[in-house]
Amino acid sequence: MAILTDQDSVQRDAYLAQRGYHETPDLAALREETLRLGGPARMQVSPDEGQFLAFLLRVLGAKRYLEVGTFTGYSTLWCASALPPAGEVLACDVSKEWTDIAVKHWKQAGVASKIDLRLAPAEETLQALLAQGQAGSFDMMFIDADKENYLTYYQLGLQLVRSGGVLAFDNVFWGGDVWNNAITNDPETTALRELNQTLHQDALPGGLIECLSMLTIRDGLTLVKKK
Repeated sequence: MAILTDQDSVQRDAYLAQRGYHETPDLAALREETLRLGGPARMQVSPDEGQFLAFLLRVLGAKRYLEVGTFTGYSTLWCASALPPAGEVLACDVSKEWTDIAVKHWKQAGVASKIDLRLAPAEETLQALLAQGQAGSFDMMFIDADKENYLTYYQLGLQLVRSGGVLAFDNVFWGGDVWNNAITNDPETTALRELNQTLHQDALPGGLIECLSMLTIRDGLTLVKKK
């Protein structure tokens, strides 16, 4: 197998932009505004990852999508656009500053009516959904928020996603820190290691999930299918 050099990676990304995805003007405008934020822009998913999430929704024939960690709403816009007219995105975040940018662009793209934004700690929102009897009502869940709570979101998400539905976890490589044995005291790295181990275990025969796929998209994206 060929190993990509840094120059290869640059050329790969350029080729992806030419042939790998179709980013609408609305998506491009949101991505570009987010990039102007500087450092925080690193929290935004890439266009190829956004399109992949939208692809999964279309393959699933999804009508309800649950997102934990919305930021400026780029992945949300990809996914809302992939849902049918009566589809729904329930988006969880804690930042009004970032999601105000999201709402502006959702409106411009004509998908705001599909998106239910909940500004509260995600665990509270997920617990409330369960209390409202919404267990098993979502087709897919994407988790891209505070890493220390990924296991909690997974446990609650398993209850909220329907049988045969998909849960997706972003940043499971954490820049390579998860396999760097020299890193022992970072709580985010520790939490992601525990998540990766738990998902791997739960995908064994008799476990909680039917199957798992850890992908090398950007900073690592793991998909699991609920039994």
